[in-house]
Amino acid sequence: MRRLILIAVALLVAVPCHGSPQEPPTKPNILFIFLDDFGWKDAGFMGSDFYETPHLDALAAKGLVFTDAYSNAANCAPSRASLLSGQYGPRHRIYNVGTKPRGQAAHRRLMVEPGTSDLDPGIVTWAEVLKGAGYRTGMFGKWHLGKSPLTQGFDVAVEYGQITKSGHLLPDGTYLADALTDRTLRFIGESRDQPWCAYLAHFGVHTPLQAKKDLLPKYEAKKPGKLHHDVVMATMIQAVDDSVGRLVSELERLGELDRTVIVFSSDNGGYGPVTDMAPLWGYKGTFFEGGIRVPLFVHWPGVVAPGKRSGEPVIGLDLFPTFCAIAGAPLPDQPVDGRSLLPLLRGETETLGRRPLFWHFPAYLESYSNTTEQRDPLFRSRPVAAVRVGDYKLKEYYEDGHIALYNLKEDIGERHNLADAMPAKRDELLGELHRWQDGIGAKRPAEPNPRFDAAAEAKARETAASPVDAKKRRKAGKRSAKP
Repeated sequence: MRRLILIAVALLVAVPCHGSPQEPPTKPNILFIFLDDFGWKDAGFMGSDFYETPHLDALAAKGLVFTDAYSNAANCAPSRASLLSGQYGPRHRIYNVGTKPRGQAAHRRLMVEPGTSDLDPGIVTWAEVLKGAGYRTGMFGKWHLGKSPLTQGFDVAVEYGQITKSGHLLPDGTYLADALTDRTLRFIGESRDQPWCAYLAHFGVHTPLQAKKDLLPKYEAKKPGKLHHDVVMATMIQAVDDSVGRLVSELERLGELDRTVIVFSSDNGGYGPVTDMAPLWGYKGTFFEGGIRVPLFVHWPGVVAPGKRSGEPVIGLDLFPTFCAIAGAPLPDQPVDGRSLLPLLRGETETLGRRPLFWHFPAYLESYSNTTEQRDPLFRSRPVAAVRVGDYKLKEYYEDGHIALYNLKEDIGERHNLADAMPAKRDELLGELHRWQDGIGAKRPAEPNPRFDAAAEAKARETAASPVDAKKRRKAGKRSAKP
């Protein structure tokens, strides 16, 4: 019933949107390109010194780049659930990939909230809102939210399943990024009589790391950068950048580039063993900046002034109300936790005003087996919550009650904990975090895990820290990478 009401209201308030080929649609198209595990520094426009992204760089140069953009979570599924729902994790309760506890039980001090693995069909997605406003909607790539995208607002869906043993190659040998681009191009060509929204959710550059072989000689011959140097990752990144180039070329050929909003971002931080987000600390799976800060730009000819950069803290949740605002569609009758970026895109303001951004992770995520630097030898993330307000970011760890406070303007690498030096600021942000958790129904982990074994944990830490074992882990990691 709620969906029927939503669609009816959207059609009443929307401007006419079904035009003929001779009379193009008046609403802008939306092309949303969403990469997997693409780090904050992995594009040229963000500072990579080895990876090549000329097509992304060209779009970013003509659009608005957000330097302080955040993912909704530090890993795939919860980030995507928040993206599609416009809601923080405690509302949809997707906290991890799957619902089983991660890591060894003897090493987990607390019981975790299992959550769920499927996005509740009762939650209205932005795809449903856009569809109700007259858009044709297509989803191509990684869904990762349970039931089919066709049940949650997409007219067309091409998933190719999850990455299998064949990795980024389809059975016929086609590179997956190319196949998804082919299907997105076909969707665009078939949708010219109405506004459309294409959600291209590439599997790249997620593990398994699998090179696009025809690009290997180029990067094998290239001088390594100080920041980036992985040859296989470089070919994967170029594959998705070439995808962007093909899409832009087709939009130009069809005469639709000037009436298409292109949004580009990533689901979380980069894959730590092969890429680097420096000067950020951390990587995918951690709640340091390197795990949750991501590249984001919006290219919108005639609306977004070219060559702009914004340091306004924004988050993936903001795309839900932004897409609705672009389409001239009302928000659904449900909580929407983000804010529309439209005033920033139009240049009407440079800030959305004071607002906190939150993260809540009542779970565990085991550490990579092949990282060269073990910040925590057993877990990338233990139960933790975080809040950013202005220049300050606070994290609360639930196993031991540890509080970390950082001034990101002065310490973007999060190396100097100010919790003891600035008790007033610490208590201000901690109180804000707790009030948000209480208001949204977020459960703070506190129940001891009866299977926890302190001696076993201590031994595992000691073993993981040994140089010999670290070398073995790195060799094992080169053979297979744990997502």
